[in-house]
Amino acid sequence: MEKIHVLVLPSDRTGVGKFRSVEPHIFLQNLYPEEFHVDIDYDPKMDDMNYWKKYQIVHFHRTLNPDYEKSNAVIQKLNSAGIVTILDIDDYWLPTRDHPAHQLVVQNSLFEKIKNNIRVAKYVTTTTSLFAEEISKINKNVFVIPNSINPDENQFKETTQKSDKLRFGWLGGSSHLHDLELFGSTFERLKPYQDKIQLYLCGFDTRGSMTEINAQTGEQKSRPIKPLETVWYKYEQIVTANHSMMSPEYKEFLMRFKEDNSVSFPDEYYHRVWTRPVTSYAKNYSKFDVSLAPIKNHIFNKVKSQLKVIEAGFYKKALIASDFGPYTVDLKSAYSNKKFTDGNALLVNEHRNYNDWYKNIKLLIDNPNMAYDLGQKLYETVKDTYDLRVVTKNRAELYKSLLK
Repeated sequence: MEKIHVLVLPSDRTGVGKFRSVEPHIFLQNLYPEEFHVDIDYDPKMDDMNYWKKYQIVHFHRTLNPDYEKSNAVIQKLNSAGIVTILDIDDYWLPTRDHPAHQLVVQNSLFEKIKNNIRVAKYVTTTTSLFAEEISKINKNVFVIPNSINPDENQFKETTQKSDKLRFGWLGGSSHLHDLELFGSTFERLKPYQDKIQLYLCGFDTRGSMTEINAQTGEQKSRPIKPLETVWYKYEQIVTANHSMMSPEYKEFLMRFKEDNSVSFPDEYYHRVWTRPVTSYAKNYSKFDVSLAPIKNHIFNKVKSQLKVIEAGFYKKALIASDFGPYTVDLKSAYSNKKFTDGNALLVNEHRNYNDWYKNIKLLIDNPNMAYDLGQKLYETVKDTYDLRVVTKNRAELYKSLLK
């Protein structure tokens, strides 16, 4: 049997490229070397048909290269040549108005260009059945290949140190302000218990720029963003009740906005954790016992991946999450109608955000052993289904079936 030659075109060298393109296909070749040969290319030869004809499958994330119109035409040529085109997508094509990328996507009609690529691709792969349902309105040939974890990767093997305090954590990027606002007054209400708990905000980043527009001339100027203008400072205000849950000395240190590992405040309630590369960010799960995952109810969030569930599960961490979208795929509430159930997480109904985030955190403060039990249950939920080796086996079978 001849090997199946697969060309993979990642969208970037970090982030989504790692989870959706590079690592899954490296595993594919390593686990099935007699059946697959994989090439990964960040700069494909768009106009060279001989380049494309070396492959039976071309896998790409949203587009072959930044030129969407040209990519669309090439996709159709590949289809005509009998080459299987697989478009992968992990985020909804049109971010909501409160997303930092919304204006850019609308101004450049990127959402329409992405949809056009979905229409002409032979097949589409995505992260959840919820997103597959939306995609099927454009292209019926859609398959779910979920995000997955390589449990042998060093960043998922970090040891969690013991503590007499129950530690909560949030880990994410810069587009989640409206998600974190769902906490409402939760942390203000937790002040009486702050000596029993700690909160880790992971991913803190002050890099970036801000565009200023002259009202008279319309001239636009870009400048480095100030720390107090960043969304991360707003995140910090939310989880510290406007910095009231810390000592004056620690607040003074934080206001320097400098990462300084030589200075330590181990007994403080709040801990700022600076951003880390995609190859090591998951180590931050080792810092806390309970992961917090609020998401606002809208279509962009509804079809997101359940990666936070998967990551927390492989780290055996308890999870408190919004009862919505990706968190309904694998999670079942362990506490409902004032009764404990055989669930694997604590879930918050969107109509009770401003009360139940506090109630669920308080429930674990009062029952700290429950956090350990939920972490074990979540691990049992994800350990087989979302192991990269299992998902790679399913991917191999899918690819072979598509060539038949």
